[in-house]
Amino acid sequence: MITIIIPCYNEVKTIEIIVNKILKLNKYEFEIIIVDDYSIDGTREILKNKLSSKVSLIIYNEKNYGKGYCIKKGIEQSNGNIILIQDADLEYDPNDYPKLINPIINNYADVVYGSRFVGGDEKRVLFFWHTVANKILTLISNVFSNLNLTDMECGYKVFRAEVFKKIKLKQNRFGFEPEITAKIAKMNIRIFEVGVSYFGRTYSEGKKITYKDAFNALYCIIKYNIF
Repeated sequence: MITIIIPCYNEVKTIEIIVNKILKLNKYEFEIIIVDDYSIDGTREILKNKLSSKVSLIIYNEKNYGKGYCIKKGIEQSNGNIILIQDADLEYDPNDYPKLINPIINNYADVVYGSRFVGGDEKRVLFFWHTVANKILTLISNVFSNLNLTDMECGYKVFRAEVFKKIKLKQNRFGFEPEITAKIAKMNIRIFEVGVSYFGRTYSEGKKITYKDAFNALYCIIKYNIF
């Protein structure tokens, strides 16, 4: 079974759409765990009134902690032998699940990263400097971890559950991405990367990550790779 963890914060326009997209995929047996990070825009009302009967579990945080914290809460409640991280917005398409999951199902990968920078899939043209920042952070991460990823910050990450549950995560916010990358690099596991489609959004459409998160990512790269 596949556990799909959806960290969610103020996604009133997209959370129902993304869940319905997942539910249309009937190829796999899965459970959906949504962790709401103290949304204040009406998302909680949708979760309670429209989605509580459609998903396996909804966790309501008592305050806003961050993406990493939500993922940790989801892992604690997961029952699947594969764990997939799904953002609550519409930037990533669940139709990419087969290519993300198959390397683990076919037993030649333990971890699979999506990448917005490889493959011929659809990509929305957006912020140049965001792309530059992502590639620089990935490069620095690769220098320290000795991996050859192309998109360390990609939101799509899939893990064999027995691997994921061995890792003690500390970061509560967007530092999850460089932290988990540093820690899997130290393990004797098989890491794969596949190209995914990407429908990025602007800040007016709800994008949340900022330049401050880039500096924190750099800090996490150094901290978790060296110390």
